Amino acid sequence: MRIGVDLGGTKIEALVLGRDGAELCRQRVPTPQGDYQGIVLAIRDLLATVLEGRQSDGIPVGVTIPGAISPATGLIKNANSTCLIGKPFDIDLGLALNRPVRLANDANCFALSEASDGAAKGADSVFGVIVGTGTGAGIIIGGRLHEGPNLIAGEWGHVPLPWPDDDERPGPSCYCGKRGCIETFLSGPGLSRDFKTATGQELKAHEVAELAFTGDAAAEACMVRYERRMAKSLAMVISILDPEVIVMGGGVSNIDRLYDNVPGLMQEFAFSDQLSTKLVKAKHGDSSGVRGAAWLWPLDKVD
Repeated sequence: MRIGVDLGGTKIEALVLGRDGAELCRQRVPTPQGDYQGIVLAIRDLLATVLEGRQSDGIPVGVTIPGAISPATGLIKNANSTCLIGKPFDIDLGLALNRPVRLANDANCFALSEASDGAAKGADSVFGVIVGTGTGAGIIIGGRLHEGPNLIAGEWGHVPLPWPDDDERPGPSCYCGKRGCIETFLSGPGLSRDFKTATGQELKAHEVAELAFTGDAAAEACMVRYERRMAKSLAMVISILDPEVIVMGGGVSNIDRLYDNVPGLMQEFAFSDQLSTKLVKAKHGDSSGVRGAAWLWPLDKVD
């Protein structure tokens, strides 16, 4: 049995999987806002509910969080749920649950989920991309999550857009303090911003794609720019990591034309005479975060 928890800004979701990855139980509750101890207790109580009647003593739990553990301090950093920052969340949660806890950020859990039993199952190397409100990624090598010594492996959204055209320099300002980050171009808000700059109209990313489908010239031009920027950004990843599969999740991943148009464009920028890397849509969608959390522990630890 595997146990996963997805700690989000508005909800906490718990999931119990069988040994074969089949879903046994799932439940969610609201996230206590700005209340660190309340979050710990909410997770404790939620797990008590989903594990009621199950033999689960000693089975560890994986938790996806909106941040990461600092290797320097052992405390939470980079969390948009700011009450977690500076806290020993894994230790406090382990004590409350009386079981081992392993934490990872949402993009890492997404990649692990899709590599374990999702759209990238069976691939030896996977780059799992979340493109939504932000832009991030996780890396799976040989079935294992690669986080790096600084726990920033896959922070693809906060490097500069590669091979920028003149009108893409220096690029929009990013909340990280830099300009021209990939996230400012490829996130949903980035796509919306580009359309507004060109037309003065405010539309969400999926609305721009829908308008392009109707034949609107401005929306189509915006989508063409977006696809070229995504192709540049993924080609850079291919030249460094050379993954077998790139799997996409997040709201922007639901724009189906990306899977038809982007792979052919990547060839222009990747340092290879041919590309066999597949670009695929996530199988588990919004469930990938909590499923990936459940996959954080190796099988010999969970059953």
